[in-house]
Amino acid sequence: MDGDSATVGITFHAQDELGDIVFVELPEVGAELKQLGEFGVVESVKTVSTLFAPLSGKVTEVNSSLGQTPEQINEDPYGKGWMVKIKMSSPKEAEGLLSSKGYQELIS
Repeated sequence: MDGDSATVGITFHAQDELGDIVFVELPEVGAELKQLGEFGVVESVKTVSTLFAPLSGKVTEVNSSLGQTPEQINEDPYGKGWMVKIKMSSPKEAEGLLSSKGYQELIS
């Protein structure tokens, strides 16, 4: 997060569980996301999974390079594999998100 902007993607653990990602469907710039609402789909060699928004807000940027190279999600989920950037409409929602440490404890 950076001010009222948030970069959204999936975790290393999630991409590892999915396996090789072969397709991603993301919303258009300007789309309004609702916290915990569906915002896209990721398809791997194992399965198809729905993406859920961690926060409410307006999509300000989409990582269009994932259309041609979805494997970036596997290779660099916290860098080149980001999915969308949103301007948060309710920054207080971020207070309910897990920290990295909390997430690690949850998946352990």
